[in-house]
Amino acid sequence: MIIVTGAAGFIGSNLVAGLNETGRDDIVLVDHLGHDAKWRNIAKRRFLDFVFPEDLESRLSSLPRADAVFHMGAISSTTATDADEIMRTNFQLSARLWDWCARSGTPLIYASSAATYGNGGAGFDDLESVDHLAKLRPLNLYGWSKHAFDRWALARSIAGHAPPFWAGLKFFNVFGPNEYHKGDMQSLVAKNFRHIAARQPVTLFKSHRADFRDGEQLRDFVYVADCVAVMLWLLEQRPRPGLFNLGTGRARSFADLMHATGKALGKEVAVEFRDMPEAIRPNYQYFTQANMQKLREAGYARAFHSLEEGVADYVTRFLAKDDIYR
Repeated sequence: MIIVTGAAGFIGSNLVAGLNETGRDDIVLVDHLGHDAKWRNIAKRRFLDFVFPEDLESRLSSLPRADAVFHMGAISSTTATDADEIMRTNFQLSARLWDWCARSGTPLIYASSAATYGNGGAGFDDLESVDHLAKLRPLNLYGWSKHAFDRWALARSIAGHAPPFWAGLKFFNVFGPNEYHKGDMQSLVAKNFRHIAARQPVTLFKSHRADFRDGEQLRDFVYVADCVAVMLWLLEQRPRPGLFNLGTGRARSFADLMHATGKALGKEVAVEFRDMPEAIRPNYQYFTQANMQKLREAGYARAFHSLEEGVADYVTRFLAKDDIYR
């Protein structure tokens, strides 16, 4: 049995699809579905059971162990302000899952975030030394909650109370199918696909730094299929436990992302620029790029999709189809 939290969310539902494709359907899905179309993310999936997050601990109490827990569930909005709810969801639940996995001998793979790196002043190295983590300064509540759990997990691991295998994945800018319920947190590919298809202009933020041109702010965009491939590999191979970056190792601009979408559609892209809202300017990241050396040295040899390859797959296999869901 495999337990997946956040199973109806973006990365979680893609992971469940990947598990189904390997022949696994003994999956316990943990999530809330709400009142929108989020349920469509799991409509095609085979699974053993569906559990609401508030009922998970009761369910775990009746289980001796599981083959793995993939903990993808979180409040992931970078603009969230309810610190109590963030800590209940992103920290306390994660800690209880860690402790259960440690007691039961169950491998744990959980979602951390590149938001833990803040403005990148301390670099983007996925080191799990106490001293290195102490240098990181997340810029928002979401990033801090993920950072707080990374530090807690490392302390527990050093103390000898850890799952038999664990990995905290610092996801960079993930895009791909099943992100549609995320509203403003969707990738710009999903947000602007229809505008580009209709030959309408797309709008990007102006730069408010002299060293970056408008639209040339840089991110490490990673296709969700690559994230799933890494997670399945980690479960199978179980290298040395720890924190792992999950990006491509190559930063690209938002303008590149839009032009890649246009190329996939065979359309020219007209880009307009608007001022970045003042409320987000102090915490805005102008550059992120994963150092992927650690994962490679652990033995992961598969190539990642380039930005153009990932966008083309997303557009042609999903966004341009009647059925946009994986």
